[in-house]
Amino acid sequence: MYSEILVPTDGGPASEAAIEHAIDLADRYDARLHALYVVDGAAYSTLEAGAEVVVEALEAEGEEATERVADAAADAGVECVGSVTSGTAYQSIRDYVGEHDIDVVVMGTHGRKGLDRYLLGSVTERVVRTSDVPVLTVRQPADE
Repeated sequence: MYSEILVPTDGGPASEAAIEHAIDLADRYDARLHALYVVDGAAYSTLEAGAEVVVEALEAEGEEATERVADAAADAGVECVGSVTSGTAYQSIRDYVGEHDIDVVVMGTHGRKGLDRYLLGSVTERVVRTSDVPVLTVRQPADE
């Protein structure tokens, strides 16, 4: 059913919950896992100085986050490919799905409600609404 599974990560607790599910799913279906970190450099483009430093730091953070996924996958005997890209998060995720023949996306969600959700938006919600493949959402544990 699934041969290519994507788990976008931002290195946070919501992503960690999704990573566990994605690894389990990949193990059950003998699928390859793809770990993706998106650097949204546009958010820092208004900085007059230091934007490059911020983007470089985010890229390094992305490498670390995807390596953690790859290490956890390897411990479970699951093949994993890591990738760090730049762009708008939900669009980059959608593009990655199409470019790599992804069968399902496993994403964490913070479970924000009300004004927080409106102001902060939700990458997961946008991917769910616009994806051509199934999206499994995993809620961050309540105690985090």
